[in-house]
Amino acid sequence: MQNQQIAALFNEVADLLEIQGANTFRVRAYRNGARTLEGLTVSVADLLATPGGGLEALDGIGKDLASKIKVAVETGQIPQLEELRQQVPHGVVEMLRISGLGPKKVAVLFRELGIQSLAQLKEACEAGKISELKGFGKKTEQSILEGIPHAMEAGKRFLISVARESAEAIVADLKQLPSIGQVSVAGSCRRCQETCGDLDVLAISDDSAAAMDRLAANPLVEKVLARGETKQRVRLHTGIELDLRVVPAESYGAAMQYFTGSKEHNIVIRRRAIERGLKLNEYGLFRGDEYVAGATEEEVYAAVGLPWIPPELRENRGEIERAEAGKQERLVEVADIQGDLHMHTTASDGKATIREMAEAAKARGLKYIAITDHSKRVSMANGLDATRLREHWKAIRKVREEVSGIEILCGIECDILEDATMDLDDEVLSEADWVIAVLHYGLKQPREQIMLRLLNAIRNPHVDAIGHPTGRMLSNRPAADIDFTTFFQAAADHGVLLEINASPERLDLDDIQAAAAKTHGIPIIIDTDSHSTNGFNALRYGVDQARRAGLTKADIANTRSWPELKRLLRNS
Repeated sequence: MQNQQIAALFNEVADLLEIQGANTFRVRAYRNGARTLEGLTVSVADLLATPGGGLEALDGIGKDLASKIKVAVETGQIPQLEELRQQVPHGVVEMLRISGLGPKKVAVLFRELGIQSLAQLKEACEAGKISELKGFGKKTEQSILEGIPHAMEAGKRFLISVARESAEAIVADLKQLPSIGQVSVAGSCRRCQETCGDLDVLAISDDSAAAMDRLAANPLVEKVLARGETKQRVRLHTGIELDLRVVPAESYGAAMQYFTGSKEHNIVIRRRAIERGLKLNEYGLFRGDEYVAGATEEEVYAAVGLPWIPPELRENRGEIERAEAGKQERLVEVADIQGDLHMHTTASDGKATIREMAEAAKARGLKYIAITDHSKRVSMANGLDATRLREHWKAIRKVREEVSGIEILCGIECDILEDATMDLDDEVLSEADWVIAVLHYGLKQPREQIMLRLLNAIRNPHVDAIGHPTGRMLSNRPAADIDFTTFFQAAADHGVLLEINASPERLDLDDIQAAAAKTHGIPIIIDTDSHSTNGFNALRYGVDQARRAGLTKADIANTRSWPELKRLLRNS
């Protein structure tokens, strides 16, 4: 298991313990352990393989947690977590997906009202029972009621980061089998959708039974749900289900095209096949009973008069017409990104110092970064006021002088307050190298007020970009209500850049709106919003989102050098 996966298990243990009312020190130990794992730059599996281990020397990892990490790496699970899952109904855990409902409040709902599902919670809210509880009230009850539909939808799907890590680990394991020819991830995971309902893996093998046995024995697999001669369905410990299909070599490309989808894209491709007197299915392209193509996707697309189309674009949003017209451009790639302009350090809620973030970014080949710790409104994240910010910038400039090979910018993630003013005054903002303005609070305000806030920030002469514009969190928080036409026009008129935040829980802007921003000529920045040196791993998800939007290297501002990017800014 990867560090992030084990950290997620530790956080789940902490949640379940807190719901049960366990000792706070015990709960905190798991949360601290999860934070340590999230910030590690080396794999815990590698640490375990090192003579002497080294896990217990890590901050927040004692003997007990180290032993649990070892078990998780070896077996893919934590026995204590399995016991806790039996003791706390799954529906109770699902309530944690509602914004504003933490473990302590969920515990009250569970213990005092006996609520064990989102459906029961909805009934209790509608009956006015929640507002009668101490510490809740009518406003909280209404907020919970509004958050239930989002929580229900989120429960059906998994973040792309969770889905992909699992799928890639299983694919890597299957590749170890001598009988496996090719094996790849298909489905929505291959199309890099923000969330996945399940996983599809396709393989070529001359021994399908061996492939299925290997999958069944994988530590990530909780249970085999079904098994046939060429198809097996399993459920992973994360809850996501995965289908393995073993296909003949001559059908592999056709099967990849078919099972990658989307349904809407495939309908058009099949129609093009029919127009050419062909029949297309997961087994190949046929003219009558005669096999025509299917070993590779390139063969399939060529047979219907098209070049190969990148999986991220396969949503029937004009990609087929562009490909047919020869207008399919090379999409942006991770290697194209030269800088990261949104990240945090220990000055606010980050886990690494300025120097550590700079060195980690440099090691990943980045040429420049902006340190953008929170402004004072985000008090829970130790946000900076003007005095602390200026001292922080002094520290950044000192590190800038000492670390060569990377430009380190003095930045700030400045909140756009609920009254539509900026969290820091213009005098302070004017001293920054880079200002990214964001919405963190008041996301449920009416559209008129949300727009006033965004437009005021865009008009501010010191704001360079709007970060994670809608404020959404895919796991538990819906987007703010934005008039995107007006928003994009204002950003274009004032030369303000817009962000695709690569954090898997945000991916904001989404692919639809990022594509719309391009039509307005607005340069996009892809940032990781890293809170640790490990956070730079998220870059791939932001790039995938940009690819789904059809964005090229030229559309992304931070594929340029810092001097070139500066020329895009209105204050250059």
